[in-house]
Amino acid sequence: MRTIDWVDGAIELIDQTLLPDTCVTLRLHTVDELVDAIRRLAVRGAPALGVAGALGVVLADGDPELIARLRAARPTAVNLAWGVDRAAARLGEGRDAVLAAALRLRDDDIAACRAMGERGADLLEGDRLRIMTVCNTGALAAVERGTALGVVRTLHERGRLAEVLALETRPLLQGARLTTWELARMGAPHRLVADSAGPYLLARGEVDAVLIGADRIAANGDTANKIGSYALALGAERAGVPFVVVAPESTIDPGTPTGGHIEIEDRGADEIVTVRGVRVAPEGTDALNPAFDVTPRDLITAIVTESRVIRP
Repeated sequence: MRTIDWVDGAIELIDQTLLPDTCVTLRLHTVDELVDAIRRLAVRGAPALGVAGALGVVLADGDPELIARLRAARPTAVNLAWGVDRAAARLGEGRDAVLAAALRLRDDDIAACRAMGERGADLLEGDRLRIMTVCNTGALAAVERGTALGVVRTLHERGRLAEVLALETRPLLQGARLTTWELARMGAPHRLVADSAGPYLLARGEVDAVLIGADRIAANGDTANKIGSYALALGAERAGVPFVVVAPESTIDPGTPTGGHIEIEDRGADEIVTVRGVRVAPEGTDALNPAFDVTPRDLITAIVTESRVIRP
């Protein structure tokens, strides 16, 4: 499955807001359409956003205002701006050069995800492993295979996966809607878990390793990822369970010294007070909705990229 691609002069991507009920492919011809898709999470996941950003520069056709809008569409994930900048650096060479750069970034991401899967599976010890994960880090978050879920896929292909415990990932249920959909497609055994049950299951000894992705990794190793990751890191530390971040080198941001310098996106009250359009809180209820949290480096066992294993 390829989540995002360039097909006949337009960006094609799976609309993740409609999963798991319907799998629909969107064709985007303008930067406005792409920015809308990014903001409403039709396309999401750090590697996929990097590819989307690069392909979006092709659609921008050299317009600096459109490129700036695209670059700022989501603030926490560094890959979006990174992908935009990589493609924009070729603007002086013409549209074909920009497209070639974007397609190269797409292909590099596919190779990186396969390498991360192999490296991560090699890192984890034991057979019949029980893995816990949060949010969605599979092909839907990249181009193919994925990051943390790419490691799961490799373990499954090697016959070393016992089960995945996927956190539902409130408020938008990326774990319940997307990760279980991908796990079912790959035939991997899995069960869905309420977010708040994760640390308790770790304490009960039901998990061999926690695997997460990342939206930005600071220079010191502090890692921003989907809200709920920090709680899992605390639970894993207490239980003595490895807590492993899987992300491409492009997610490491040397310009961000520590996690305290990462801008955390707040997505507003609507996502909290409703569930898929159904109100669950009284009218007028306000809410806090940080989309990400930051796990300090001392709680991270290892960061796995396509080229190395970092032990913060």
